[in-house]
Amino acid sequence: MTLQRSLLACAAGVLLAASGASAWAHAHLETSAPAADAAVASPAAVELTFTQKLEPSFSGIDLVGSDGKPAAAGTAAVAPGDAARLVLPVASPLAPGVYEVRWHVLSVDGHKTNGSYRFTVK
Repeated sequence: MTLQRSLLACAAGVLLAASGASAWAHAHLETSAPAADAAVASPAAVELTFTQKLEPSFSGIDLVGSDGKPAAAGTAAVAPGDAARLVLPVASPLAPGVYEVRWHVLSVDGHKTNGSYRFTVK
């Protein structure tokens, strides 16, 4: 094989490997509302956006108060038209205090990720 063909084959292999990496990436939290460590008025919902589309049946959000008990919240669901966004409606106004958002998701490529963060209601 000539040097030129070897370099071309090597470049093609690198391109193929790089393009496939994003297809196997985990769903990482990209944005959140309320944001981590924010001090906000009681939100109507907790919205999390991820870097990958999610499997709705295996993804969820728990909202927990500073007492460790579940806060007044509905059931999390993938947003219509945006399979990378998970929304937890808040059923009633939250009392002032610190809240923890605990999330777990399964991306459409089969990888599980989870995490948590806190925000404060003024």
